[in-house]
Amino acid sequence: MTDSSILYNSIGTGYNSTRRADPYITQKLFKFLSPQPNGLYLDIGCGTGNYTIALADMGLNFVGVEPSEKMLRVAGDKNDKVSWLLAGAEQIPVDDNLFDGAIATLTIHHWTDIEKAFTEIYRVLKHGGKMVLFTALPQQMKGYWLNHYFPKMLEASILQMPSFDMIKDAADAAGFVICATDKYFISDDLEDLFLYSGKNKPELYLDAAIRKGISSFSALANAEEVEDGLLKLQGDLDTGRFKDIKEKYDNDLGDYMFIIAEKKITC
Repeated sequence: MTDSSILYNSIGTGYNSTRRADPYITQKLFKFLSPQPNGLYLDIGCGTGNYTIALADMGLNFVGVEPSEKMLRVAGDKNDKVSWLLAGAEQIPVDDNLFDGAIATLTIHHWTDIEKAFTEIYRVLKHGGKMVLFTALPQQMKGYWLNHYFPKMLEASILQMPSFDMIKDAADAAGFVICATDKYFISDDLEDLFLYSGKNKPELYLDAAIRKGISSFSALANAEEVEDGLLKLQGDLDTGRFKDIKEKYDNDLGDYMFIIAEKKITC
């Protein structure tokens, strides 16, 4: 069992209550995937199936792959028409050239071997198939105001995130071509409460249930730092100082990134 599957086995239920498919992100995934009628698509690291099911509800045929048995069980309980596979990105138990496209939302940092994963995804995609990644890049995360309140947690979170160059190198080595990127900035109506979802709503982090659904708080945070950081955050919110802290971190790098790669069409 991988470290990520152990982590998500422990937070699976709470995760499902705070992590929902965001309509805007879902639409972006659909757009970048450019799905074909009667195509078959793969969600890598699907978790409890939020985006898998949201895209299936838009008429796509999806298979979800997830290494956490607990999360996959929750996904299956929510939708028994989607096919769910217990597996990691590095070893997907299906035939070659099976899928017309794939998505991977906020999961690449949990892959145990990024090069092996890209090679495996390349194997299972048809020629011309697109892979749509949604992730945070290290340089983007350095611009999160969370660094002010939880510096050690953010340092650990940043260290586990593959850089764009790492992603591109692994994609290139597998045979993919990165054909597009698109910055994503947190919106006030975001429904998926992942790490920086509270960018514009800092009070979200005061809710223990929301923190439990965020892997950085669940696995990488020191309890003492979190307690101290929350006290400082509450104090700054009470005094109005938070606005000044947040402004120091304003930037145009984007908070997250869509990365679209395509399997080369060969003769």
